[in-house]
Amino acid sequence: MATALVVEDDEQLAYILRFILEREGFEVHQAADGRAAEQMVSTLAPPAIVTLDVMLPHTDGYEILRRIRATTGWQDVPVILLTSRSQEQDIVRGLESGANDYVVKPFKPDELRARVRKLVKQ
Repeated sequence: MATALVVEDDEQLAYILRFILEREGFEVHQAADGRAAEQMVSTLAPPAIVTLDVMLPHTDGYEILRRIRATTGWQDVPVILLTSRSQEQDIVRGLESGANDYVVKPFKPDELRARVRKLVKQ
């Protein structure tokens, strides 16, 4: 079974993301803060997809993304940044930092599903 990593500090949103990804057939691993995410990147096998919040306790999403891109086996894992930051400079920074996609919260579940399917299929 394909795996997914959800990095999200909002419990309700993490639950929704987990639900969406499990319905898409993924086994979901979840990290509620940057420290837990760093630990998972160090110990888990690379997943099929990562959804990553930018504003996290302890370590921000950009640092987690940098770590993902620097970790053997994780360099090509598709990463969707999922954040409430909607300014153009935030989107540009996210994509230039190595994210495959950028989704602004609140998001539409069907749109997120379509973006996940597109990235995983590639």
